[in-house]
Amino acid sequence: MKTLKTAFIIILFTISQNVFANTTISHAIAMHGEPKYNKDFLSVEYVSNNAEKGGNIVRSSIGTYDTFNPFTLKGTSAAGIGFLYESLTTGSSDEAFTEYGLLAETIEWPEDRSWVAFTLRDEAVWHDGKKISSNDVIWTFNTLMEKGHPFYKYYYGDVSEVIKVSEKKVKFIFSTNTNKELPLIVGQLPVLPQHYWEDKNFEDTTLEIPVGSGPYKIKSFDAGRSITYELSENYWGLKNNVVPIKVGKDNIGTIRYDYYKDRGVEREAFKSGEIDFFSENTSKEWATGYDISAVEEGLIKKDLISHENPQGMQAFAFNTRKDIFKDKRVRKALSYAFDFEWTNKNLFYGAYKRTDSFFENSELASNGLPSKEELAYLNPYIDLLPKEIFNTEYTNPKTDGSGFIRSELQEATKLIKDAGWKLSDGKLVNSKGEPFEFEILLVSPAFERIVLPFIDNLEKLGINASLRTIDSSQYQKRIETFDFDMVVFTFSQSLSPGNEQRNFWGSDAADTNGSRNVIGVKDDVVDSLIEKLINAKDREDLITITRALDRVLLWNYYVIPQWHISAYRVLYWDMFDQPKKKPKYSLGFDTWWVNQNKFDFINSQRSSN
Repeated sequence: MKTLKTAFIIILFTISQNVFANTTISHAIAMHGEPKYNKDFLSVEYVSNNAEKGGNIVRSSIGTYDTFNPFTLKGTSAAGIGFLYESLTTGSSDEAFTEYGLLAETIEWPEDRSWVAFTLRDEAVWHDGKKISSNDVIWTFNTLMEKGHPFYKYYYGDVSEVIKVSEKKVKFIFSTNTNKELPLIVGQLPVLPQHYWEDKNFEDTTLEIPVGSGPYKIKSFDAGRSITYELSENYWGLKNNVVPIKVGKDNIGTIRYDYYKDRGVEREAFKSGEIDFFSENTSKEWATGYDISAVEEGLIKKDLISHENPQGMQAFAFNTRKDIFKDKRVRKALSYAFDFEWTNKNLFYGAYKRTDSFFENSELASNGLPSKEELAYLNPYIDLLPKEIFNTEYTNPKTDGSGFIRSELQEATKLIKDAGWKLSDGKLVNSKGEPFEFEILLVSPAFERIVLPFIDNLEKLGINASLRTIDSSQYQKRIETFDFDMVVFTFSQSLSPGNEQRNFWGSDAADTNGSRNVIGVKDDVVDSLIEKLINAKDREDLITITRALDRVLLWNYYVIPQWHISAYRVLYWDMFDQPKKKPKYSLGFDTWWVNQNKFDFINSQRSSN
């Protein structure tokens, strides 16, 4: 009887803990609503039960690398290095924002999401066989916050404390209970082995092969020239299908990345069979560059695979830290000098659409005039915002595609004059007699043909613009230190924007080397909207605030929008099989596998040629 009474008390205590604390313990956590897959799911819908493990493929990258540590500002990390590491949770590619347990078997959080706790899987081990523990999680978090890339300080800035509950359980306590995203983004923390790193200088570049926990290990490498990964036979995540979110993924036996000096050389290497898979980012090449026998004979597959990912913003980005770009009228004026319609017709074979939003191709993009709900967030700043936000639909300048843009240049001239610039001997000068001149920094020579007509139009305005193309390592360094006038930059976005917006547009990030605020945005309204976005009460509120933020960024003319396509342009030698169902929000290459019969045939054809 005493034993039964004791058991009853224990049960009652456990129940009361869950009821009164009002916590949830689950296999997954969604930003809003419920996860698509319940606790008993066996795999996601976009994988195949027939996927085979094995095979060897070659992929490619541009430039070089000098480190296997991708978590700091220093150095250029090797392509594919993320294969080595697992995070506490991971998302699925057919949901907007849900995280499923990966290293973590369960996720626990209270109703107000003021903290989150992760219980690690007992099966989770490092490549050297040591168990992954809560000590590793805590050490990783503290190290990344102290010595890691500046990104982490912004992303995890609302974590106030990390507590070791047990060897397998760790708890993150937040400084706010209004940011519903925090439990999910903390789950994205890549976990590193304390025993490997603690006696090393974490901030140094290194080519010592690291210890990870992911499906792949580094098999071999030629420093700066190639790196080969092999699927680990002892990868804990695929043993007995212990992690459903990983089932059907990571199928290829070895993946080698070869480095090339530029895209042209890389492209020709693919055509000749030295590379097995290639993503084409140049519309001209996509349209005309693959009229080769291998494509005609079906040896190379050329696929346009649509997706529902937000396209973000690819654009000419102004460095507003530079005096010549501080005036919004100047930035707007220069937008009239970029003739997208002519560019699309003559250089892109009509392949692209003009980008009209920082959250293009998603429900997050603003359009038309602000809704009543958006105005509730914009009206408090009515005296600080461009009046056009409230009464004019944002549109990019549009031409007839003929190349004659006299009226557009006239409008640009008026704006520049209003900003205090005047023509002197055919050149724009300011009140001090200083010429209007700047440099457009590029990393891809393929972009030169796009930039040169833009420069020609700027010259008609009296502006002396030049371009400079540099190698990838130099380019990365100059971007990180904001050492440029104008740059072609892509601001990628997710379906659930949140903390990362501080890094994109936050005032603090403007002065932090390595941040994504390459523009140098320092705006109290933007800062305020970011915080409101982070603390959105539900999905509808998040959409509304994001659209309001989008309008503020657009009407300040921080960039000259370029173009987008809502599809992946991929080419590959016909050696792969794929699941029948495609994911909405990714290419899903990690679900492909090598068909050995196809592989042998393709190689026989390539060797005969």
